[in-house]
Amino acid sequence: MSVDVAWSEQPGVVVLPSGASVRGRRIADVASPADFALLLAGGPAPAWAHRRIRWPDFWVPLDRADALDALREALRRAHAGERVEMACRGGQGRTGTALAALAVLDGLPAERAVDWVRTSYRPRAVETPWQRRWLRRLA
Repeated sequence: MSVDVAWSEQPGVVVLPSGASVRGRRIADVASPADFALLLAGGPAPAWAHRRIRWPDFWVPLDRADALDALREALRRAHAGERVEMACRGGQGRTGTALAALAVLDGLPAERAVDWVRTSYRPRAVETPWQRRWLRRLA
């Protein structure tokens, strides 16, 4: 018998400044269904609606406009009450950067984004100086 855990209580779920919840995870992890996934790496696609952006490991998105459009779509869906998730190979660098970017797009000052995601999600989220610089340039 499986127990349905509330979305807000699942591992990797963070609460954005507006109160919307978003889950971060590794692509390969078995996860309960979401309504929409933003995939930040190659790997298996979930059975639910998803969008993939080109984002090399340890780097920043290759197409800034596409990445911002995808992040804004994810944020709109989260504000509408959908279960939204971000996922990359390790669930840390790209996923952490994407979660921090969502928080900035949601109103968090860019200079607080890295500390926020490291406190809210994972202590080593946002792994590289260029990921931090990319976040500062979102504002």
